[in-house]
Amino acid sequence: MKIKILITGSNGLLGQNLLELFLKDTEKYQVVGFSKGENRSGRTDFDYHEIDITNKQLLAEKTKQIRPDFIINTAAMTNVDACENDKESCYDLNVNVVKNLTTICAEIKAHLIHISTDFIFDGKKGNYTEEDIPNPLSYYGETKLLSEEWLQKSSIDFTILRTILVYGLVNDMSRSNIVLWVKESLESKKQITIVDDQFRTPTYVEDLALACKISIDKKATGIFNISSNQLLSIYEIAQEIATTFQLDRNLIKPISTNTLNQTASRPAKTGFDLTKTNKILEFHPKSFKEDLQRFKQKLI
Repeated sequence: MKIKILITGSNGLLGQNLLELFLKDTEKYQVVGFSKGENRSGRTDFDYHEIDITNKQLLAEKTKQIRPDFIINTAAMTNVDACENDKESCYDLNVNVVKNLTTICAEIKAHLIHISTDFIFDGKKGNYTEEDIPNPLSYYGETKLLSEEWLQKSSIDFTILRTILVYGLVNDMSRSNIVLWVKESLESKKQITIVDDQFRTPTYVEDLALACKISIDKKATGIFNISSNQLLSIYEIAQEIATTFQLDRNLIKPISTNTLNQTASRPAKTGFDLTKTNKILEFHPKSFKEDLQRFKQKLI
């Protein structure tokens, strides 16, 4: 029997990477994609459904017809300032959808894999473990924490993969990410300003997709951290991008967070402890520098 996997947000960066990964082994996996609009993946070898997953009734009907063994929920509202400005839409996609998927999973005995974020933390400590106490600074972080708490109170099999600053490239992207934005700006000889007082461990999207697959293959449950293994300031991240792609580092100017006047607060220092991921998932993410080299090879 094939393992049937439903991917919500299959048009997104992670969604399309998951398609690529699972469709390499169609003897083992059967893949279904849910997303808004037409299929943007460039692939026709999977079952695609155009659907607004915030429509509770439609989501339930479609999912129960398909009866997946696993649901990977990649759909979310992730623009932190937009979440602050449109709390209703943010709550609908980041919390209500998870509540509805949990109910469906309980009925059809499916395992839910949910993507969460470092923004559930306040950034005072850094190098967070899965057991550290969350304290979100933004509405986006609040909604992601609420969805985690809902899953933890449920009776279903679930996996929460927390991640940080996901980057990569797929077919027909709807939005950019830090690596592409810095690379394209510097290629255009554009001077950019980058904060030097926020620290992160960025995540290559192929690693996050692989972590989803490992979670399925191992039937791993609980919370796991997925990111690169070296904490860098966002300014250092931009410098590393410039170096990797042989672009002018002098175009990158450091600034402090408080000069930006952003709508939502960001945690100053996150980054993840990957001990549990290394041990239980047997997954060993590398440094941002090494991941960038892999990404560069993909672009050639």
